[in-house]
Amino acid sequence: MICEHSSDVMNAVRDEAFERFAKNGFPSRKVERYKYTDIAGLFEPDYGLNLNRLQIPVDPYKAFRCDVPNLSTSLYFVVNDRPLLTSPTGEEKNDIRGNVVSKAKLPDGVIIGNLSSPVGEAGRGLYNRLAGADHDAVTDLNTTLAQDGLFVYVPKNVKVDRAIQVINILRADVDLMVNRRVLIILEEGAELKMLFCDHAADDRRFLTTQVIEAYVGENASLDLYCLEETHYKNVRVSNVYIDQQRDSRVNHNVITLHNGTTRNKLNLTFSGEGAECQSYGCVIADKQQHVDNNTLIVHKVPHCTSNELYKYVLDEQSTGAFAGRVLVEHGAQQTTSQMTNQNLTATKEARMFTQPMLEIYADDVKCSHGSTVGQLNDAALFYMRQRGISLQEAKTLLQNAFINEVIDKMELEPLRDRLHYLVEKRFRGELNKCDGCKLCK
Repeated sequence: MICEHSSDVMNAVRDEAFERFAKNGFPSRKVERYKYTDIAGLFEPDYGLNLNRLQIPVDPYKAFRCDVPNLSTSLYFVVNDRPLLTSPTGEEKNDIRGNVVSKAKLPDGVIIGNLSSPVGEAGRGLYNRLAGADHDAVTDLNTTLAQDGLFVYVPKNVKVDRAIQVINILRADVDLMVNRRVLIILEEGAELKMLFCDHAADDRRFLTTQVIEAYVGENASLDLYCLEETHYKNVRVSNVYIDQQRDSRVNHNVITLHNGTTRNKLNLTFSGEGAECQSYGCVIADKQQHVDNNTLIVHKVPHCTSNELYKYVLDEQSTGAFAGRVLVEHGAQQTTSQMTNQNLTATKEARMFTQPMLEIYADDVKCSHGSTVGQLNDAALFYMRQRGISLQEAKTLLQNAFINEVIDKMELEPLRDRLHYLVEKRFRGELNKCDGCKLCK
């Protein structure tokens, strides 16, 4: 049934992934990269699966009533795990299987289509090459169950000036497991900005697995933003795999504003000299929310630069975790790497686990790492209250200033400006749910 409703590109690697998952199962907390999140426990509830690809009635333009509107981007929708790919102008082209392949307002040669359609054939040989080599349990399960996905291709020396915004909408009448897949290919000299926004349109329990593979060619540039704004019943496990060639540039950003349980993993490999990556993350959590960010950056070749900055603000009984590892292999001389994790815990019940790591096998490098966990500065609070600012307002201003350091580094200006507004609303307790959605606070 799964194969019947998918494509040869996705089916070709399905059996191998399933056999590996059946053999290994989910990792326990004794596995280093999963020590802060009980992965097996997240999959214990009885979630439904839409293997028959039943059409779920939803008008994405009506469901998409939230605090992150179209930011002057090319807007596309994914309902659960099915890309709709309707263009903003309504200009669209149906392939032979009824899928929509939109090329409206895109430069010549750029493809945004379904992996389950004939255009997905362009990804043969690259689909699951990075992800499958990781032998990750969640990735293998996603590869086993995923039946469609988003395929993005930018040819040589083509610059996509307008950012691509993909709205992931969770929609169901029952508790549902969703398996999303994304394959991004940038040829030499290509440039692309992509923004993924996760939203839930129903008050149901959702479990989402997501695997993103990105191949960034020589002198190419990729900006990848992932913004989660769902609700407390949502579980999201996202694995991102990026391969960078010579002189390429990647800007990877993860923003968690509202969620239930979230586990984000980044595996990034420098395969060509002179490449550079910036990886930023910010988390705002309260209640019993759980956010775990895990990163691995591998410097395989010389003269590459990586920079990581992740910041958390945790309130009430929330839990945060950050584990970052930079691996500098033999011969990767002239490596420059910096990793920073800074965290605020607003209550005694909030918990933060932080584990920055460096593993270096070269002797001519500049690498540093550090982490801090603390509370708001009492002297600063006292100074502000002496000038007539209430305690709650003073806390909000300091938390805003703390998290804005990450937001200010984001290069997509419309998103940066919007996030300043959203973060302030979040700290003021006004972002419990998206406008127009009937979700639990």
